[in-house]
Amino acid sequence: VQLQASGGGLVQEGDSLRLSCAASGRIFKSYVMGWFRQAPGKEREFVAAIRWNGSRTLYRESVKGRFIISRDNAKDTVNLQMNSLKPEDTAVYYCGVTKYESWYATWGRYDYRGQGTQVTVSS
Repeated sequence: VQLQASGGGLVQEGDSLRLSCAASGRIFKSYVMGWFRQAPGKEREFVAAIRWNGSRTLYRESVKGRFIISRDNAKDTVNLQMNSLKPEDTAVYYCGVTKYESWYATWGRYDYRGQGTQVTVSS
């Protein structure tokens, strides 16, 4: 499985941005795709995840109500719609796929990992 993340950029506080992670290869419906982020000097943290068949979504508390993760079935792509962005959302965002849903929040347990895309939110 190969993953390609895209959509990062520089925006102002309150703006929106959509990240996409395109997947190629065989992904089973039970797999989970997740988004993580890492700000300078901080550890990588879980942001959101979705079961590959779209039947379950998970979010970190600080992004609930602002971020929406969704699956584009036609394109084998998972999107992360980020609204009402804040400066503290500034980070490099990474997507990955884990075979085991119980590890959805643990980057080290992701079996497939994409490269990062930079998101910068100015105040």
